[in-house]
Amino acid sequence: MSSLEEKLTEIEDEIRRTAYNKATQGHIGRLKAKLAVLRLEREARAKGKGGGVGYGVRKSGHATVGLVGYPSVGKSTLLNRLTAAESATGAYDFTTISIIPGMLRWGGASIQILDMPGLVPGAAKGRGRGREVLSVVRSVDLIVFLIDPEHLDLGALVRELEGAGVRINDRPPRIVLQRGERGGLTVSSTVRLTHLAGGLAPSIAREFGLHNGSIVLREDASVDQLIDVLAGNRVYVSAILAVNKSELLAPGERLRLVREVQPFRPLFISARTGDGLDELIAGIGNALRFIRIYVKPPGRPADRDEPVILRQGDTVGELLRRLPTDLQQGFRAAQVWGRSARFPGQTVGRDHALADEDVVTVVVARGSTRAVA
Repeated sequence: MSSLEEKLTEIEDEIRRTAYNKATQGHIGRLKAKLAVLRLEREARAKGKGGGVGYGVRKSGHATVGLVGYPSVGKSTLLNRLTAAESATGAYDFTTISIIPGMLRWGGASIQILDMPGLVPGAAKGRGRGREVLSVVRSVDLIVFLIDPEHLDLGALVRELEGAGVRINDRPPRIVLQRGERGGLTVSSTVRLTHLAGGLAPSIAREFGLHNGSIVLREDASVDQLIDVLAGNRVYVSAILAVNKSELLAPGERLRLVREVQPFRPLFISARTGDGLDELIAGIGNALRFIRIYVKPPGRPADRDEPVILRQGDTVGELLRRLPTDLQQGFRAAQVWGRSARFPGQTVGRDHALADEDVVTVVVARGSTRAVA
């Protein structure tokens, strides 16, 4: 009987050999489902043998960013430039043998930056501390892919993360899954299906052992999206791309790289000289969707030294959760100055969505106005 790895290789080879068309899409879909189930089994075995334990990293700050790249692309040098961390650097592979954290300050926000060992081909299968590194990657708020002129294959890095269940710059599919104990499996949709029509969805579900329950597709989902939901272990992480040692690239090489890495928009930097680091820091802050809210005590200027850090789309209600309990409980209204206000000092409620650099005063029920001291 073939080993688990042999089965995985056989299915991967068959998928590569099979031309994708209307006649074969069902067969390929079932093969992908079998592959996903076997990968889940491999991960379960690795954890059972103690191979699924990741590095212990205590998250801190308002967000955590992971530096992901090949060995020797300059992750440690970049960490030292961005933060006060002391990460060992050297002109040879595998200098970093553990996760090194550092703290970056951006607009009042504290951003934890993690320097991780370089990824190598086969990382998702455990090669070169791959599983340990990928377990940390799954927990970050943002990935900064770091490549350099000698290591330009961004696609291979993305594929390793995809193989570990990390979905880059994507969102969870709009698929509602409910498991049952009896009654069979029902599949319904609120839109016309072009990828999962003709009974393909229930056949994929059966590969995962789902025979009772319901699947509701609220978008024209693909086979891969349905498999992600059935696997139940996918994470969705935003990512940006930085090209280190960019001073070594000729203008023509930069233009070619820009075309090759789309839809990423590469930031060209040099961790050694500091070139482009301001743009990278701004890119990190923007990708994390941070907004800075300044709380204004009544009769005094807003405290612009220590803003409350929220995310785009957050409301006054989210701001209140970051303020003292008496302000939350006694809240009557808020006055807002800034881009989210229709006019200066607009009175709003909990559901008002705030914008970057808004100034807010909280009005409490007893008739006086208060803010953070």
